Amino acid sequence: LSIGLSSVYAGSRTLTALAETGYAPKIFAYVDKSSRPLWSVVATLLFAPLAYINVAAAGNIVFTWLVALSGLSTIFTWMAICLCHIRFRMAWVRQGHSIEELPFKAMGGVWGSWFGIILLVLVLIAQFYIAIWPVGGMNDDPKKVAENFFSSYLGFPIVLLFWIIGYMWKRTLPKAINDIDLDTGRKSWLTVDEMRAYRESRKNAPLYVRIYRLLFSN
Repeated sequence: LSIGLSSVYAGSRTLTALAETGYAPKIFAYVDKSSRPLWSVVATLLFAPLAYINVAAAGNIVFTWLVALSGLSTIFTWMAICLCHIRFRMAWVRQGHSIEELPFKAMGGVWGSWFGIILLVLVLIAQFYIAIWPVGGMNDDPKKVAENFFSSYLGFPIVLLFWIIGYMWKRTLPKAINDIDLDTGRKSWLTVDEMRAYRESRKNAPLYVRIYRLLFSN
């Protein structure tokens, strides 16, 4: 249940973001007064009955290929998050800002994101190695070899295909560091001195307040 809820949450918000940037129908950009992307949620829930396919006779086969389609998606998602964080920090400094202005800083900083990317690339390499040379040896049947490879690594060509389609459609490349928009949607406009005063006030708060903030706030 928790996996289903998190998938609906992430999938609907991703669809809304795609609509807002012109990569999906505009209807999915609709957000109600409670900040819920209703049509995106509905569209995501339409795929929920696929879960019942596992009760069919060929359910295991279909489920295997559905997992193959999305199995590497988490790897690519976190790789994109790490890369976006690195480029954001580069743009932040390049455009004349101080790191102290940020209300939140990742624990590992930029180096943590680089470490994450390296680990994720190693995972992709290891997965590719296992897809070609499975544990227990390679099957003598070439068809089985191809089937085992794509059931383990189908997500990579799918992601690559969608990137190529997106590029051919919009003809856009990632923005240069100096051109990245850092202000749209920005909530904190405090200066370095104001951020220092803010952090000092939180540091000097009573112990019970700090514990409450640690557990229930930020």
